[in-house]
Amino acid sequence: MKKIRFGILSTAKIARTKVIPAMQKGKHTEVTAIASRSLENAQKVAEELGIAKAYGSYEKLLADKQIDAVYIPLPNHFHVEWTLKAMDKGKHVLCEKPMGLTSGEVNRLINATVTAPDAKVMEGFMYQFHPQWIEAKRLVDEGLIGDLVTIQSFFSYFNADPNNIRNKADLGGGALMDIGCYPVSLSRFIFNAQPRRAMSFMNQDPEFGTDRVFSGMLDFNGRISTFTCSTQMADYQRVNILGTTGRIEILIPFNAPPDEPCTIMLQQGTQKEITVQPLSFDPCDQYTLQGDAFAKAILDDTRLPTTLMDAFDNMHVIDALIKSAQTGQWERS
Repeated sequence: MKKIRFGILSTAKIARTKVIPAMQKGKHTEVTAIASRSLENAQKVAEELGIAKAYGSYEKLLADKQIDAVYIPLPNHFHVEWTLKAMDKGKHVLCEKPMGLTSGEVNRLINATVTAPDAKVMEGFMYQFHPQWIEAKRLVDEGLIGDLVTIQSFFSYFNADPNNIRNKADLGGGALMDIGCYPVSLSRFIFNAQPRRAMSFMNQDPEFGTDRVFSGMLDFNGRISTFTCSTQMADYQRVNILGTTGRIEILIPFNAPPDEPCTIMLQQGTQKEITVQPLSFDPCDQYTLQGDAFAKAILDDTRLPTTLMDAFDNMHVIDALIKSAQTGQWERS
């Protein structure tokens, strides 16, 4: 079976501990090279993970004609720059979220497809490939919870390390960019629409200047999605999707463990006839599923599961949320 040969730009933790091991298990993916700004570091990680080639610069990896695609787990402010460089070298790109720091940045990638029409570029929202989310969307789309009314999301962890890139405002750090982009994405995914306006509240860290707590409200023409995310709260994540006659609760919506079953709760009925049913899913690695879906689109030359236009739309909402936090008003999204 033919596989897409991936090169990894960076030895970032998410690549080492999650994405590379997951892709090494894929039906359609193989990791053949990794690059770091330090050749020694790249060689060390390559040896640890059984990767054939190691490069001491990202440029040298992109020049390797035996690499079909790259995965980019670089810091947020490098995503657009290195995606453009990879496209210029004829590589397909799977890039960590967020695709850029603004919708204008993502628009640069869309414009670049004019000169690189064969390059497939996808933002890495891996949660969408997990069976629990596919089933949740099916339940909503088929009316199993009645008419969809609202979505409530929460995602938080605690990280007060001043040296951590997530706490550097000028490098795209903060709660909204790091984890708030997930509630924005899932809201659009489940509502199957773009919100018409956004309102938000932001609490900034006085030392880092990053948003340590960010709450948002998205208006889908009278149907609402609300969320809170934080980089300085207890570890927690949960999503509730509520309709007129039912509810779906996703217990581990984002960091679904690859080696344990996942469960979502389906509540149906009203008043005295309410039933709550757990729906369980066998262990699976959502990063493996993401990589295979991306690779399959390359192999079959078909439409990507999520396109650059989807990445642009997601960033457009984030732009509106950031503006609302500054103005204290609803902003069009």
